[in-house]
Amino acid sequence: MGRLAQTDGLTDVQQEILATVRDFVDKEIIPVATELEHRDEYPTRIVEGLKELGVFGLMIPEEYGGLGESLLTYALCVEEIARGWMSVSGIINTHFIVAYMIKQHGTQEQKDYFLPKMVAGDIRGAFSMSEPGLGSDVSAITSKGVRDGDAYVLNGQKMWLTNGGTSTLVAVLCRTDEGHPEGTAPHKSMTTFLIEKEPGFGEVKPGLTIPGKIDKMGYKGVDTTELIMDGLRVPADRVLGGVTGRGFYQMMDGVEVGRVNVAARGCGVAQRAFELGAAYAQQRHTFGKPIAQHQAIQFKLAEMGTKVEAAHAMMVNAARKKDSGRRNDLEAGMAKYLASEYCKEVVEDAFRIHGGYGFSKEYEIERLYREAPMLLIGEGTAEIQKMIIGRRLLEEYRIQG
Repeated sequence: MGRLAQTDGLTDVQQEILATVRDFVDKEIIPVATELEHRDEYPTRIVEGLKELGVFGLMIPEEYGGLGESLLTYALCVEEIARGWMSVSGIINTHFIVAYMIKQHGTQEQKDYFLPKMVAGDIRGAFSMSEPGLGSDVSAITSKGVRDGDAYVLNGQKMWLTNGGTSTLVAVLCRTDEGHPEGTAPHKSMTTFLIEKEPGFGEVKPGLTIPGKIDKMGYKGVDTTELIMDGLRVPADRVLGGVTGRGFYQMMDGVEVGRVNVAARGCGVAQRAFELGAAYAQQRHTFGKPIAQHQAIQFKLAEMGTKVEAAHAMMVNAARKKDSGRRNDLEAGMAKYLASEYCKEVVEDAFRIHGGYGFSKEYEIERLYREAPMLLIGEGTAEIQKMIIGRRLLEEYRIQG
């Protein structure tokens, strides 16, 4: 284990969990990740291994069979997994966000029914806010749920579902006007529905279609899909929390911890890029010596290592703040913004260190070079993070009078 990205103050249990995950990543993920990624193949064996390790229930309370661990423990595990292959951390993240939303906002019946099955990985989660035409403007969603007796009828089209095909539970944000007078602010008339479905593609249940996988530049292996609802009936007891109009707040709470997760992914990918760059620089010789002995390369490694360390520190701070029960949207936004930007820069420097070989699919850095850009747009773009950060800073530093 290297000097960079260490975390002080961890308990023996946290250290044991992290050591177990790191060992799994080194033995079961890194050796096969690039081959699976090039085939765009879902990592079934890796996911089964993570289920056995208990990663799917890491933050779910012990009363439901989970480990009841902190967001910090979870984020550090994600960092390790993303160091092996970022797509695997995406499979875990969507599941975790849905479990977190149910734990924080669900009815007791919803918690009792879903959480034990989510711990075991028997139910696997995905969540959906975005739509084809709105990007980060969540308030503009048009998907709608209308009450019909003891159910709601849902219509609309959703976009960018990570785990859309393989999941069996999707938390979907829709507009519901029930009980909300004309002129109600858009974010106060949204509801999260818990939709159970079969895994797969096509019409997976009456009124619900998951078209095939979206073909992506990177972030392969994990399936990213659309979701089309056409007269989909959802029982009223599958409204998250049992009350309409709370969906926006529930989703934002989930995304807040999701942003810590994305920061952790950026830290993990950057760590791996640094490892690859440092190793290659010591093996490759030019002008009679390893390129690591050339000052130009040492400068690159110095900058890369500093960025890895800084991003890790901000991610850990954001996670610890959430764990302490304090508001962390500012810190989560900063961590996500910095980690994703630094990740891109560290990966590019490692790519440059590899020279022409970085362009070859035989080298792992080629995969990382295609994966890093996703972090700049996932869970809210860098520009959205800066808007959040700017607004929150002005709240904190508002002048008096």
